[in-house]
Amino acid sequence: MAEHPKQRVHPAADVEAPPTTPLVPHGLSPSEKGNPVEPPPVCHRAIPVIQAMPAKNRGSCCKCVCWTISLLIVLLVIIAAAAGILYLVFQPKLPNYSVDNLKISDLRLNFDMTLYAKFDVKITANNPNKKIGIYYEKGGHLSVWYSNTKLCEGLLPKFYQGHQNKTVLNVALTGQTQYGNTLMNALQEQQQTGRIPLDLKVHAPVAIKLGKLKLKKVKVLGGCLLVVDSLSTNNFISIKANNCKFRLKL
Repeated sequence: MAEHPKQRVHPAADVEAPPTTPLVPHGLSPSEKGNPVEPPPVCHRAIPVIQAMPAKNRGSCCKCVCWTISLLIVLLVIIAAAAGILYLVFQPKLPNYSVDNLKISDLRLNFDMTLYAKFDVKITANNPNKKIGIYYEKGGHLSVWYSNTKLCEGLLPKFYQGHQNKTVLNVALTGQTQYGNTLMNALQEQQQTGRIPLDLKVHAPVAIKLGKLKLKKVKVLGGCLLVVDSLSTNNFISIKANNCKFRLKL
């Protein structure tokens, strides 16, 4: 029998199986039903994008601001020029006042120790303007004070005062003051010196008339520092000093 040649048998190399994807990702645990738990969604913050203003728009804004400022400057110049022209044409001057005489009708202590005073004041209101009229409106008043204490007060009449006009006003002032005993003693001691300082204050709302145009109401404020020789009743008082100053308040 013929002998078959011996064949060598070589062991087969192990064939590596393809890698399999794990059912559950690393770090996650399977659910009770065997399904993997999905990771929470990742929130991405939206970052706003700031767009730069085009050069053309910036130029338009700058031009608009420049035009606005220029217009305001022109308006201010026009207003100043108009005010200057009006001043040169009308040459406005403040009205002034003078106290002609002062009469004390009553000055006595009441039973409640208040001081009752009644003064009659004659004043002259002067309008020195050639082209400006003055409307004295309702609400004007005069008051007489001694040592920062108001003794009496009275209302100014409502009237119109023409150009370069002087108007004589007779105003009755009455008043009642607390702590009359102390005030009366102070007045009597001052009377012995023959010089009693009194302060006559003026508050007059007026409206200015330029031609046919009536302007906005303003106020004439001021007063007269008086020095009188006596406070005897029913006699005209001698005014030894009379210094008046006034101003306008818008």
